[in-house]
Amino acid sequence: MRVERDRAVLAGLLGRDPLLHVYELGDLDDFFWPYTTWFRRGDQVVLLYGATSPPTLLAFGGAECVGGLGALLAEVAPVLPERVYAHLSPGLVGALGGRFRVDAAVAHHRLALTDVGRLAGVRPAGAVLTGADLPDLEELYAVAYPDNWFDPRMVETGQYVGVRVAGELVAVAGVHVWSPVFRVAAVGNVATRPGHRGRGWAGAVVAALCGRLRSSVDHVALNVRADNVAALRLYGRLGFTPVAGYGEFVLTAWGSAAAG
Repeated sequence: MRVERDRAVLAGLLGRDPLLHVYELGDLDDFFWPYTTWFRRGDQVVLLYGATSPPTLLAFGGAECVGGLGALLAEVAPVLPERVYAHLSPGLVGALGGRFRVDAAVAHHRLALTDVGRLAGVRPAGAVLTGADLPDLEELYAVAYPDNWFDPRMVETGQYVGVRVAGELVAVAGVHVWSPVFRVAAVGNVATRPGHRGRGWAGAVVAALCGRLRSSVDHVALNVRADNVAALRLYGRLGFTPVAGYGEFVLTAWGSAAAG
C-alpha cells in the first residue's frame, strides 16, 4: 500500500470506468483535492474524503477487483479514523471487519445518464442559484431533506438549480461533485418542499440541471437508495439507468469511545 498523490496516475486508473468512479474522479478536481487522501495497491485505489464528518471512505470495483480491493482495505483499516462513513462495492465491508463494527448499512444504486433523449420528454424549470440563495436553500433542506449531505461551497459551482413559487424556494437539484477538468458530475441534494410534491418539480429541476451539466461534462451519475422507489422511477423517466449496486455503511472502530 502507498499513499498516491499523482493526479495523473489516479485519473488514469479511475478513468477506466468513469461511471463507477464518478465521485473519485470528481474529487481529483482542485475544489475537492485538498480534502482527499488516496491509497493505492497496484491498480486498486481507495479514497478517504475528509471534508465530511465523519470522513467518507470510497472503494468501488467490479467483481474481478474485489480480491485486490479487499486486500487494500485491510491494509488501510489501521490508519483510518475511528468512525467513517463508507461507500463500498458488494463484498468489501468484511475486509474492514477486524477493526470496525457496522452500525448502519443501506443498499444503494449508482445510476448514470445514458439515455439523454428522455430528457426531452420533461419540461425543464428553474434558475441557477447563487450565494445569495444560500439561506433559502438551507431552510428548504431543513424542512424537506434534513438528513442530506450538503456542502455550502457547492453553490459556488453554479450547478444548483431551483424553482420558486410566490418567492418561496420549493424545489432544488444540485451536485455533489462537478469537474469540467475530469468531465464528470454527480447529481445530488434533490429536494421538493412538502406541500409542493407531486407537481413535477423534482423532474423539472433535475432536467434543467442535466441540460446544464451536459455542456461541461461527459458523464453524469447519481446515487439513490435501493428502497426509494419513487426516486428510481423518476430518474428512469429522465434517462438514468443502473451502473452498479453498492452499500453505504456507518463504521465504528471496536474499542473506540464512539463504540462504547
